[in-house]
Amino acid sequence: MSHQHFKIFKPYGYLSQFANNQTRRKNKKLLGELASFPEGTMAIGRLDEASEGLLLLTTDGRESEYIRSKKVEKEYFVQVDGIIDFQTLQQLRDGVEITVNKSKYITLPCQASLLERPPELPDRSRKVRDDRHGPTSWISITIREGKYRQVRKMTAAVGYPTLRLVRVRIGKMNISGMMPGDVISLEKFEI
Repeated sequence: MSHQHFKIFKPYGYLSQFANNQTRRKNKKLLGELASFPEGTMAIGRLDEASEGLLLLTTDGRESEYIRSKKVEKEYFVQVDGIIDFQTLQQLRDGVEITVNKSKYITLPCQASLLERPPELPDRSRKVRDDRHGPTSWISITIREGKYRQVRKMTAAVGYPTLRLVRVRIGKMNISGMMPGDVISLEKFEI
């Protein structure tokens, strides 16, 4: 059986799923609204509703498992509240304590660096906020794990809440040249 693979730029406000299993919030936007996908297509990992960026989809469970593993880097551009300093970036690199499934967890060491200028990203459908509310910083965080809302929990743990989160890269694949909602069919993943 030949499998199908896709790369999409998940827009802000969409759930990383095809069916809404929630009983309270039935009017959520789902991935199936962006394009027609074959039966059995699954998201490889997730981005929460407020996050944007690269999401890979496949009909191949083994490929999904490999990409979600600690063998593959995932890079995020993160706009945080405040002017982040070197010591805080080092804390993020060393690993910070977050809560996962009601238990304390120390994140694995990662890469974290300050972006000298805001990245060139498409405007978000909903404005983050304006400069009257104080300064912000853009950082790059590259992890090899993917706990629930991990990057948001990491920046909050060091006192810099996330305002905008965009996954820009998974392995060698990135969102360069893509716009929110773009879907690209691939023969295979270049991880």
